[in-house]
Amino acid sequence: QVQLVESGGGLVQAGGSLRLSCAASGRTFSRYAMAWFRQAPGKEREFVAAITWNGGSTYYADSVKGRFTISRENVKNTMYLQMNSLKPEDTSVYSCAARASYSSDPRFSKYDYWGQGTQVTVSS
Repeated sequence: QVQLVESGGGLVQAGGSLRLSCAASGRTFSRYAMAWFRQAPGKEREFVAAITWNGGSTYYADSVKGRFTISRENVKNTMYLQMNSLKPEDTSVYSCAARASYSSDPRFSKYDYWGQGTQVTVSS
């Protein structure tokens, strides 16, 4: 069992930056691939970024590539999403997810555990 808690969301102007954190409980964090997803009101959940168990490989949605960076610190049981050059269309609830596998996947159905989400609002 893994419990995930996101933090770091907030209100920022377009062009600004935020760093989201996802803190995980349990001793086996390093056995899980992790990912960030987002969902805006009235829209489907969208893949943002994913990272393998050791951080060796990362994957990004085209919409955030070059602006967002996913990373993790297994010794701290924490994953991060550094978001730069934010745009109003990045406004959404961002959720972290864990998958009981060493490899990551962009499909939300492949993830076993989810956090409650943190709101990110980008003003124009």
